[in-house]
Amino acid sequence: MQHPADDPNSDIVTTHFDYHSIDQNLLKLDILGHDDPTMIRMLFDLTGIDPTKVPLDDKETMSIFRSTEALGVTPEQIHSEVGSYGIPEFGTKFVRGMLVDTKPTTFGELISISGLSHGTDVWLNNGQELVNQGIVTLSEAIGCRDDIMIYLIKQGLPPKLAFKIMEFVRKGKASKDPEKWQEFEKTMREYNIPEWYIGSCKKIKYMFPKAHAAAYVTNAFRIAWFKVHKPAAYYTAFYTIRADEFDSDIMCYGVERVKNKMKEIELQGNSATTKDKNMYAILELVLEMYERGITFLPIDLYESHATKFKMESDNEIRPPLNSIPGLGTVAAEGIDEAKKEGKFMSIDDMKIRSRIGKSVIELLEKVGCLKGMSQSNQMSLFG
Repeated sequence: MQHPADDPNSDIVTTHFDYHSIDQNLLKLDILGHDDPTMIRMLFDLTGIDPTKVPLDDKETMSIFRSTEALGVTPEQIHSEVGSYGIPEFGTKFVRGMLVDTKPTTFGELISISGLSHGTDVWLNNGQELVNQGIVTLSEAIGCRDDIMIYLIKQGLPPKLAFKIMEFVRKGKASKDPEKWQEFEKTMREYNIPEWYIGSCKKIKYMFPKAHAAAYVTNAFRIAWFKVHKPAAYYTAFYTIRADEFDSDIMCYGVERVKNKMKEIELQGNSATTKDKNMYAILELVLEMYERGITFLPIDLYESHATKFKMESDNEIRPPLNSIPGLGTVAAEGIDEAKKEGKFMSIDDMKIRSRIGKSVIELLEKVGCLKGMSQSNQMSLFG
């Protein structure tokens, strides 16, 4: 029995059980929040194309994991040899480096890369060296935990033993329990398992399950299909759902301003703030979008949504009110709600109806949203 937070004065008491006395009849749910389904739903709403019908063998989509050609841009234009910016699982600098190293050509190889990138000591200090030295190909390297069991069974090991070795390796026990591992090594050598394979298993600290990797890659590929074939919809959905650090001051005024901000963040190196580092990933996508011939329309008091980007044509996207730096979501939603009742008579009318303060008015004036609007509607009373 325990008081919450060890507060003996609390009148609440919680009970604790030995987990193993109830784990046989306990249903445990691990529920993780994920942006991908939200993104896929928005792409469906924007285009009317069902993402679950997207062909998972589309050659152009597959090609962006090894070149930029399908996006119609050069590596120099977007500062990347691959076109996977903003694709879940494949957009980070680390995984883009893996793509350059491995040049995947099949869906199965993408699953291997997802497993390799999520594991600990599976790619770095391990698979990467084996692939670079030409000892193995990407599809032969150990990527997911299931690969070990299936490979060992194929080599003739009894299924139960193959399973035990897989579980031992994927939990990182090979380095923690050397005596037990020596037994497994001996058995593997009896079945002529190559030395590189035994050595690779020994280094692993944690491994991803293949079904998990397959689910991630399926969603990533669907999103990538829209990036290739429906770019305006893709960028609209990405900015709405994933671009928390979107700053219209920097991003909505053309390529040069975007490049200058990127250089500024690069010069800061490791001392760059977390906000700037997060913004850099968005700037990479904004630059790519501009280079593909898609532009931003001006933020407009009546046309802009409070929080969502709007695709107004195949090459024009309108940012929302809350992408103005300093203008929060509550104020943006207040304006959005108020304008449903009709146009604002004046700035004062807008302040009252939207419940916004002077600072928000100044922000809207600065970006040109209030052009031609008078301060008050007194004049009309005497007109």
